[in-house]
Amino acid sequence: MEGLETARFSALVVVGLLVLFYGGTFLISARIGKKEENADGYMTAGHNIGFGISAASMTATWIWASSMYASATSGYTYGISGPIHYGLWGALMILFIYPFGKRIRAVAPKAHTLAEVMYARHGRSSQLLLAGSNIVGSLISLMSNFIAGGVLISMLSPFTFTQGVFAVAAGVLLYTLWSGFRASVLTDFVQVVAMLGAVAVIVPFIFFAADFPAAFETGAGRLTPEQGDFFSSTAFMEQGAPYIAAVLAYAIGNQTIAQRLFAVKENLIKPTFVTATVGYGAMVIGVGMLGVLALYLGYEPAGGDMNNIIPGMAADYLPPVLLAVFFIMIVGALSSTADSDLSALSSIMMADVYGQNVAGKEKANPRTMLLVGRITMVVATAAAVAFASLRLNILDLLVFVGALWGALVFPVLASFYWDKVSGKAFTTSVLAALAVFLPVRFSWISVDGAFGIVVDVLAVLGVGVVLGLMVFGFFGARAAKVVGAAAVVVSAPFAVGSLHEYATLCGSLVAYSVSTLVCWAMSVRRREGFDFSLIARRTGDFDGGPRAAEAPAAGDDGAVPGRGGADGAPEPAGTTTP
Repeated sequence: MEGLETARFSALVVVGLLVLFYGGTFLISARIGKKEENADGYMTAGHNIGFGISAASMTATWIWASSMYASATSGYTYGISGPIHYGLWGALMILFIYPFGKRIRAVAPKAHTLAEVMYARHGRSSQLLLAGSNIVGSLISLMSNFIAGGVLISMLSPFTFTQGVFAVAAGVLLYTLWSGFRASVLTDFVQVVAMLGAVAVIVPFIFFAADFPAAFETGAGRLTPEQGDFFSSTAFMEQGAPYIAAVLAYAIGNQTIAQRLFAVKENLIKPTFVTATVGYGAMVIGVGMLGVLALYLGYEPAGGDMNNIIPGMAADYLPPVLLAVFFIMIVGALSSTADSDLSALSSIMMADVYGQNVAGKEKANPRTMLLVGRITMVVATAAAVAFASLRLNILDLLVFVGALWGALVFPVLASFYWDKVSGKAFTTSVLAALAVFLPVRFSWISVDGAFGIVVDVLAVLGVGVVLGLMVFGFFGARAAKVVGAAAVVVSAPFAVGSLHEYATLCGSLVAYSVSTLVCWAMSVRRREGFDFSLIARRTGDFDGGPRAAEAPAAGDDGAVPGRGGADGAPEPAGTTTP
C-alpha cells in the first residue's frame, strides 16, 4: 500500500476538510433555522417542497456512501455485471415508487409517516410493526454510513476508524439537530450537485491513471468464467435478484423515502422520482465500476475488507487535489443519507410514539414533539456509533434489511388499495412472514428434502408477487395478475429443487409470498370494507393545521358493511371501492 502512504492526508488537512464540509452545511442549516420551530416543518417541511429540492433530496438520500461501497464490492465480486445489477435495479425501484406514492398521498395528504397512516387504517399493532421495522432499518443504515465514514478517514489520515466514526457522527448531528427534515433536504441539494460533479471527474481519472483500457486486456486472465460473463447466472442469483426484491421493499417500507413522498408537492411526485432514478443509476453504476477495475488490476483491499476498495483505489491513483474532492464526495454521500435517517427516526418517535401512542393526536404538544425529535437524534447517533464498532459488511446489511422489509410490502400496499384488508390480517401476515424468513435466511432449519421443496415453491410464488407488484402500480390489478401468474409458471421448472440453495434470495422471496398468502386468505372472505376517506380525517398536521377528528377504536378498522371487492385483489391506483 505504498501509494496509500504517499497520498495520505495529514491530520490538519482532514480536520480542515471536515470543518469546511460540516461547517458549510451547518451555516446553510442555520440560515433556515427558526426561533420557534414548527413540529410539522421539522418532520415534512409543510408538505410543500418544490421539484429541484425534492428531486435532489431523493437522489442524495438513495445515493449513500454505503451504496457506493456496496456497488464497488459487487463489481469486485461478480465482475462487470455486478454494478449493473446493483445500480440498475436500485434505480428502477425509485421509478416504481411514484405510482404507489401518488395513491398514498391521495388518501393521506397530510401524513408524516407510513406508520401513522397504518394507525389510521388499522390501529396500533400495524403501526408499531411498521414503525419498529423502520427504527431497526434506519439504525442499520445510520450505522453503515458511519462505518463508511470511519473507513474513509482511517485510510486517508492518521486518525483511527473509531475517531473517524465520531467525527462523521458529530458533523451530521451538528447541522441536522435544530431544523430536522428541512435542514436535511436543503443540504441534500448542495451535496448531490457536488457528488455528481465529483463522480464525473474522479471515476474517469482513476480509470485512465490505471492505464485503461489496457488494464482490462492484461487483467482478463484474473477473472473466473462467471466474473467475465456479463450475463452471469451467479451474479444474477446472488446479487441481482436479491437486490430487486430487497430494493422494492426499501421503496415501500423505508421512512426516509416516505418522508420525502409526504413532503414534496403532490403534483411533483412523478418528475421527482423519475429524475432521482436517472441520477442514482448513473452515479452508483459509475462508482461501482471502480470495483470492476480493481478486480482486473488484481487489487487487494486493505485487510481484506471490501469496504476499503474505493478509498484504497482513490488513494492509489488520485493526486492530492482530486483526493480531497473524493473525500468530500464520500463524506457528502454518507451525510446526505445519515441526516435522512436521523430525520426519519425523529419523525417516527414524534408522530407515531409520542403523537399517537403517548399523548394522543388531539393532546400532543408540538413543543414537546420537537424535544422528543431532538432527543431521538442524539440517542440514535450514539447507538449507531456504538454499533459501527462491529464493522459489519455493508452489502450484507443492505440486502438483509431489504429482505426483512419484504414481509411488509404486500400488506402495506394492499392496505392502500383493497378495502377488505383488516388490522388482524396485516399483523398476522407480517409476523408469519418473519417467522418463515428468519429460519430460511440464516439456515436455522435444514432445507434439504421435502422442506426444501416447500421453501422453493413459496419462493417461486414470491417471484410472482414481486413482479406482479411492480406491474400493478403502473397497469393495475389485471395486468399484475397476468404477469405474476406467468412469472410463477415460467420460473417454477427451473427454480423448484434448487432455489433454496440461494439463502439470501430465497429468504426474501419467501417473506413476500407468505405475507401475501396469509394477508389474502384472511381478507378475501371479509364482507366489510374500509372507508378510505377516514384516513385523511385521522391524519393531519400537529401545528394548527387539520387535526384528526377521530381515531380507530380497538378492533375498528373503519369498516363499512358490504364494501369490498369480490375477487380479493387490490384495485388499480385511484380506486377505493370496486
